[in-house]
Amino acid sequence: MRDRQPTLLVLSGSTRGGSHNGRLAALVGRELALRDVDARIVSLADYPLPLYDGDLETTRGVPEAALKLAELMLVSDGVFIASPEYNQSVTPLLKNTIDWLSRIRGDRHRALWTGRVFAIGAASPGHFAGIRSLMHLRQILENALGARVLPQQVAVPYADKAFDEKGNLANDKAAAQVERLITALIAEAGRLS
Repeated sequence: MRDRQPTLLVLSGSTRGGSHNGRLAALVGRELALRDVDARIVSLADYPLPLYDGDLETTRGVPEAALKLAELMLVSDGVFIASPEYNQSVTPLLKNTIDWLSRIRGDRHRALWTGRVFAIGAASPGHFAGIRSLMHLRQILENALGARVLPQQVAVPYADKAFDEKGNLANDKAAAQVERLITALIAEAGRLS
């Protein structure tokens, strides 16, 4: 029997006002809170980072914003990432954030990617529902960084019409995906808590 509910971090790879993926992240955060899970929703706008540059890293080190975001990840048992799709891949914002986080060194940060479970989702106004960004994000997290990513994922098509006025999903199939993903995320993160 575990001592506490897992602690989860929720973020979107978009900072655009009215972002579909921001709405998806907010929905996941609300659903986690309804289950009495300690979930923190963060905006990457609060962690501004320069474009990754090896020379910049050499002269100035990893930016403070990346270190602060890494601390939030380190105290989380799981992370949900809502990943918009730009040109059939992840957004530059999300990729740049991951790139900077991957540059943090030291014993404590070795488990940044391997010490927690990740869940991913996407919402897109198109038919493919951001699935191509999810394939690339999964590849980055699993293959490049060694992260454990749940096989369950959320892909919300026609996202411009998918959310009701309360921010819930009107699409039953997408709502069921969210339900399955949240259940799996809580269970797997709970094993780590």
